[in-house]
Amino acid sequence: MDVDDLDPDPHVQFERWFAEASAAGVPYPEQMALATAAADGAPSVRMVLLKGHDPRGFVFYTNRESRKAVELEANPRAAIVLHWELQDRQVRVEGTVVRVDDDESFAYFRTRPRGSRLGAWASPQSRPLASRDELLRRYAEVERRFAGEEEVPLPPFWGGYRIVPDTIEFWQGQQSRLHDRVLYTRAADGGWQRRRLGP
Repeated sequence: MDVDDLDPDPHVQFERWFAEASAAGVPYPEQMALATAAADGAPSVRMVLLKGHDPRGFVFYTNRESRKAVELEANPRAAIVLHWELQDRQVRVEGTVVRVDDDESFAYFRTRPRGSRLGAWASPQSRPLASRDELLRRYAEVERRFAGEEEVPLPPFWGGYRIVPDTIEFWQGQQSRLHDRVLYTRAADGGWQRRRLGP
């Protein structure tokens, strides 16, 4: 893989690789590891799902009271990596994080299965629970609260985050660990510069 093999726009290149992973039957090609850090620099990482991508950035959704959201409020930078084993490829993204507005968050929220929407209301994400029974009780309460309502509203504590990339790296596995790595870095004029990295 040469630098010139890739599109000059990393967002176009990402869509190309994502489509190829999906067409190849990669299970959950939208799975990504999301790394955040607390104000003191202590890192944490977890798997989340990529729910949107365009030239503005990479979007995921969560409870805004979760650990990841609290860390993002204190330190609004994050990194993600998507790995597609069938193609021996990965994409790494690093950048700043901004909140997705409520209209866009609700547009996504209403596409979720009803049970998932109710679960978003019921779960005190990242906070202690006495037992699974407590979680099920909370879910039953939410189910009763919205019984008969076709539209489950967006919880005020739930929504999206967009990672606005400073760098995007495309990695292609090769024999003898002589992997191909191409790093896109955002330029001062808003465009992108590409360069090869050693494996």
